[in-house]
Amino acid sequence: MKSFYSILLFILLVGCNSAKNVNISKQVYSQTKLSTLELKTWYQKDYTLDGIPGISLDKWYNQNKKKQKQTIIVAVIDTQIDINHEDLQGQFWTNGKETPNNNIDDDHNGYIDDVNGWSFTGTKNGGYVVWNNYEYVRIIREWEPLFKGKAESEIANKDLPDYKEYQRASKIFDFKQKYYKNWHKSLVYNIEVYPLVKDTLKHFFPKEDYTYKQLDSIYKKYKINDKTYKQRRDDKDKDLGALIDYMMVNLEVDEKTFEDIVDKKTQLDSVLLKNLNVDYNERLLIGDNPTILEKGYGNNNISNNKAGHRPIQDHCTKMAGIIGANRLNNIGVKGILQNVKIMPLNVSPSGDELDKDIVMAIYYAVDNGAKVINMSLGKEFSLHKDWMFDALKYAEAHNVLIVHSAGNFAFDVDKNPEYPSDVAFDGTPEICTNFINVGSTTYKLNEYFVSDFSNYGKENVDLFAPGEEIYTTASGNSYKSDSGTSMSTPMVSATAALIWSYYPDFTAKQVKQIILDSGTAYNLQVLVPGTKDKKVPFSELSKSGKVLNVYNAMELAKEMNKRKK
Repeated sequence: MKSFYSILLFILLVGCNSAKNVNISKQVYSQTKLSTLELKTWYQKDYTLDGIPGISLDKWYNQNKKKQKQTIIVAVIDTQIDINHEDLQGQFWTNGKETPNNNIDDDHNGYIDDVNGWSFTGTKNGGYVVWNNYEYVRIIREWEPLFKGKAESEIANKDLPDYKEYQRASKIFDFKQKYYKNWHKSLVYNIEVYPLVKDTLKHFFPKEDYTYKQLDSIYKKYKINDKTYKQRRDDKDKDLGALIDYMMVNLEVDEKTFEDIVDKKTQLDSVLLKNLNVDYNERLLIGDNPTILEKGYGNNNISNNKAGHRPIQDHCTKMAGIIGANRLNNIGVKGILQNVKIMPLNVSPSGDELDKDIVMAIYYAVDNGAKVINMSLGKEFSLHKDWMFDALKYAEAHNVLIVHSAGNFAFDVDKNPEYPSDVAFDGTPEICTNFINVGSTTYKLNEYFVSDFSNYGKENVDLFAPGEEIYTTASGNSYKSDSGTSMSTPMVSATAALIWSYYPDFTAKQVKQIILDSGTAYNLQVLVPGTKDKKVPFSELSKSGKVLNVYNAMELAKEMNKRKK
């Protein structure tokens, strides 16, 4: 099979200039800034035609004359979603076998009134969970009775993997707890001193229209020492230099108003009391048994605006827009494909997703007709990897492709685990052939081509796609730009759906291989994320060494389809 793909790829490369390796030099490309208009659509552009390293989507649409053969269902396993967004109307999956709001499981799939999807984090009273534990907190709660206070020499061989994960979780827990407590302490002090800071600065800026640069100028003039922010906070300094410094720090972390600071403190209250609290159990609100896999828990409200709940619809709405925002309505943005139905499946509150929820969402997506599952989510630990592997294999057996974000920690995921994954991180091979892990690139074809936050890995990241400053639909019927491997992932998911919409007979394994083989290979040295000066060839940061290219993928799919006949 490998030689067959190689022949097809050679044919495509001969006939398609943009599929060749792109050699970058100072003479060829040095652009690092785009206009406001270009930023909104840069990822859809083509390097050869536009000088912008996008996914060549516009190029394909400008040349394609054929109509799609079928509409593809893409499940988006994510947060709540804004189902009323103007640019997503007509793009949502509907369960035609279910009668809305009759409180009956009409199609006998185990979920009552699941008309557009399901909220696996929906609560018994019709709401939704906002705050989850982090996974390392769950691991400590689960394994502390077995391992606390014990040395490795006291642990049986069969328990050593769990013991080591417990130790790793405990180390991260200690670090995070210290980090968030320190941040919380700063916010409490900021709230206390903010009125004095604000009134003092009015003396210099009556209209309160100062910039960071202006504050820095007067800070240098009036400071009486070179203390750090933390030192001034702990000493409760209120000299003029300290007060100016407090506002400068607020601007640095985008806490520009008193309301911003109070809201951030409120969030950190919940991080400490819920996300990091071993005794907090969000499942009591849901009413399920987290130790078993079961259908029917949660509720059908995937776009919930329940009073008193912090809204969490933004993330999923952004993913949906990249995949399938209406291309024909002349408003907002254009998704990657028109003939698609988005199936929202809620699993992501603030904190880490529960393995059970992700797994049950995968089973739901497969059983209800999804061909592609987008998972722009991730965590450093997984308490039930066995459940996840079974779900990935189930999707593989039903010819469903799963696309996952590589993560935003600037980790080498060959060494630092990121879950869900198709590997156990114990040296054993991939457990399935239908899983794609995606990193993030920028529009800067220089040493900063790979996003500085993106995870990478020669073995465990399959390819990259644009993920920096991506303009898309957002909650509240709005549009926003955002960055992250989360933004890269739906581009790959949508490309897979586009391939299947024209060539429905391909297997998930074939679609994955088409996407990886047809990407653009950029010949340049890039900074390794998380480092200041370490450079490597871009090709060394992923398995394919490439960036998603829709035009090339569709050309390769066309050639493969011809040869199958």
